Amino acid sequence: MGLLERCQELFKTSNLYEVLAVNKEATETEIRRSYYKVSLKVHPDRAPEDPQATEKFQVLGKLYAVLSDKEQRAVYDEQGAVDEESDVLKQDRCWEDHWRLLFPKITVKDILEFEKKYKGSEEERKDVLQLYVQHEGNMDAIADSAMCCSQEDEPRLRGLIQAAIQSGEVTEFPAFTQETDKKKRARRKRADRERQEAEEMQKEMGLGDEDESLVMMLQQKQKSREQNFTSFLSDLEAKYSQKSGSKRGKRGKK
Repeated sequence: MGLLERCQELFKTSNLYEVLAVNKEATETEIRRSYYKVSLKVHPDRAPEDPQATEKFQVLGKLYAVLSDKEQRAVYDEQGAVDEESDVLKQDRCWEDHWRLLFPKITVKDILEFEKKYKGSEEERKDVLQLYVQHEGNMDAIADSAMCCSQEDEPRLRGLIQAAIQSGEVTEFPAFTQETDKKKRARRKRADRERQEAEEMQKEMGLGDEDESLVMMLQQKQKSREQNFTSFLSDLEAKYSQKSGSKRGKRGKK
């Protein structure tokens, strides 16, 4: 069975771009990031309840091998077919090892360094505005999903959004501009409660001051927001590892 047929069987579509939830015009970075996020959902270690997880993971590896190769992607875009006899797909490759080469495990120090570069950057501004549009101005959802965000960052994020509204860059949503003080206080109260839980967890885990920023940044997104926390960490890993991973990928082709 060919790659497209296996995609249809496992992911209910034979369109390689649809499997990754990106469009045909997606950049290499967008494809890489989407591949990472989708592969995390079916990684055998993270989806033990799915009997097809291993097969899905392997198929995703082949799919990414095609779309990350300029020649193979061009053939697929033009003909809607995949060259099953190409070196890209015929290699006897361990897709688990290949995945770990592409996305090396990041450390606490890596994440903290990323946080410093990300906060206040144009990338953060674009991400926040994307969340604003996606959630139609709902600050609860925006705060839950924004990367490297704590309660202390909310005034800054609101400022970014307000400036974009005034400039006409994004639409004005009543959920944002007319949010009640009661709702703001409830969000602040929840953040304070989660911060206290994070501090208690920090003590239980025996983490020192070096890890405090990371704990406060990540652990606050647990419990009531566990699903968003997982998505947040996946996004951060994908963003952070794309630079180091791309360098390793280039070396691997030599």
